[in-house]
Amino acid sequence: MYIVYLKPGKEESLKRFHPWVFSGAIARIEGEPEEGEVVDVYTSRKEFVARGHYQVGSIAVRVLTFRQEEPVDQAFWVRRLQAAYDLRRALGLAGDPLNDTYRLVHGEGDNLPGLIVDVYGHTAVMQAHSAGMHLDRMKVAEAIDRVMGDVIQNIYYKSETTLPYKADLVGTENGFLKGGCQENVAMENGMKFHVDWLKGQKTGFFVDQRDNRALLERYSRGRSVLNMFCYTGGFSFYAMRGGAKLVHSVDSSAKAIDLTRQNVELNFPGDSRHQAFAEDAFKFLDRMGDQYDLIILDPPAFAKHRDALRNALRGYTKLNAKALEKIRSGGILFTFSCSQVVSKQDFRSAVFTAAAQTGRSVRILHQLTQAPDHPVNIYHPEGEYLKGLVLYVE
Repeated sequence: MYIVYLKPGKEESLKRFHPWVFSGAIARIEGEPEEGEVVDVYTSRKEFVARGHYQVGSIAVRVLTFRQEEPVDQAFWVRRLQAAYDLRRALGLAGDPLNDTYRLVHGEGDNLPGLIVDVYGHTAVMQAHSAGMHLDRMKVAEAIDRVMGDVIQNIYYKSETTLPYKADLVGTENGFLKGGCQENVAMENGMKFHVDWLKGQKTGFFVDQRDNRALLERYSRGRSVLNMFCYTGGFSFYAMRGGAKLVHSVDSSAKAIDLTRQNVELNFPGDSRHQAFAEDAFKFLDRMGDQYDLIILDPPAFAKHRDALRNALRGYTKLNAKALEKIRSGGILFTFSCSQVVSKQDFRSAVFTAAAQTGRSVRILHQLTQAPDHPVNIYHPEGEYLKGLVLYVE
């Protein structure tokens, strides 16, 4: 076993069960581990503190266990997957006939840093964000198969764009690890939608907004709805079921707009209330009038690293100011940030600045986050990446 020795005092965060070891905390490494191999982490006094996947980069070790007596073997993966599955059943998600879509594994939130698994019907889409999870992908697939049995008939591996690009890894191509069914219609809260796990963003659908879409449905009756950055139209068809009088979906991607139209047609065939536009969000907001009294702003991450934070906050301010300026009196704005480096306070300050610029009276109705199948490890607060506000605008 390779051993990573920490500098004096650098074990404190690990003793608080934070699951990362940063490269700057390392004094030396005994042996020459390849990226993705399992290493033990010891203090400068040669005391065991953790075991995890080694990787070159800022985060040098992603911790899998803090117990020295727990080997990272096949039984380990089965235990972790069983715990994750048990949580989803406790949430009432797994086994619900009206909902066959949920996140089964949420990285650090399920004590499996670097791994994402989303379930769509009988298909699990697995995504590795670390070299270690890539190397252990077949062990994870076998554990899913053992824990979930016939519930999961297909396992699709989709990590070409999420693995560390500098790691010298083989076998990174997207493809099925089990099965191969191309059926891609799943269900969420009784609503059907197509999932593009082959070429779509993330694993094919943004499962984290489930509860926020359901909340939007409650506010939609009789309203004119604008869904910006609509991707596959999740908020749009919830608004339609909620009784919206019109719904306009906007995304810069023509492919996303095609998927949105397909999803609306799946649930509301021939419904004339919906229109979709492939257009830049800021240009659309500039030219639109004041016909909307419910607007959703759910943009992609404006900042993926801390160096981009300042520009990201300017972007959130500009975007929200445009929407707040144009929304009708008595309107409701659902606004989100999925940038992990943007804190809740940062985002709220950006939206506050936008409101102040417009001079309108704005009240906060709800403060939102990701759905509970995206749990946040209490020792890893960075896992709370989705921030949202529901605003009432006079």
